[in-house]
Amino acid sequence: DVISVVHTASPVTLIVADPHAEMIDPAVKGTLNVLKTCIKVSSVKKVIVTSSMAAVLARESPFGPNELVDETTFSDPIFCEKKKTLAEDAAWSFSKANEIDLIVMNPGLGKDPFNSKHYRFVDVRDVALAHVKALETPSANGRYIIDGPVVTLNDIEKVLREFYTDLSIADDKNNEYIGINLVTYKVCVGKVKSLGVEFTPTETSLRDTVLCLKEICVL
Repeated sequence: DVISVVHTASPVTLIVADPHAEMIDPAVKGTLNVLKTCIKVSSVKKVIVTSSMAAVLARESPFGPNELVDETTFSDPIFCEKKKTLAEDAAWSFSKANEIDLIVMNPGLGKDPFNSKHYRFVDVRDVALAHVKALETPSANGRYIIDGPVVTLNDIEKVLREFYTDLSIADDKNNEYIGINLVTYKVCVGKVKSLGVEFTPTETSLRDTVLCLKEICVL
């Protein structure tokens, strides 16, 4: 019998003619379709939905350096990252109405889309492990933020130059963001760490990513 369901899919399209019809509707309706199917199967006891930090961080006023982002922080659905925000909101509403044991993962992606001056990386292996740990932990509940430290373009360049001397890496001395004082918010990841997830260092993630690309002859 199926006892757990993990819904990780969401439409990703870079160019759309109708954002609502091509991105928002499929994301919201797709999530609800999964949940509606789950309540028809009595053996399903737990559902995990992969959301995003896009459902946490998007708002008109940027976060300041003393603001703490945690699982209680939600994006403003009228702002730019509607798809993930509305899909997660629909999932919570449906799960509460139908008494579904719902867990939502909010991983960061390769780049923080709300402040182009810096990046926040999270290793995909850590994201996968968080999903597994949540499935295995009876007390797991609610949202889990999975996000990494602030990394600048200069930081990335230094790591790549150190580990891959054979690569031709552009000199970013003229990059407008290097050397500026970045205003960054704080992220609380204590909840996901309580599941037993330890974050992979950004240096290791970058090194392994390039190694993988070299192995498949992309670099």
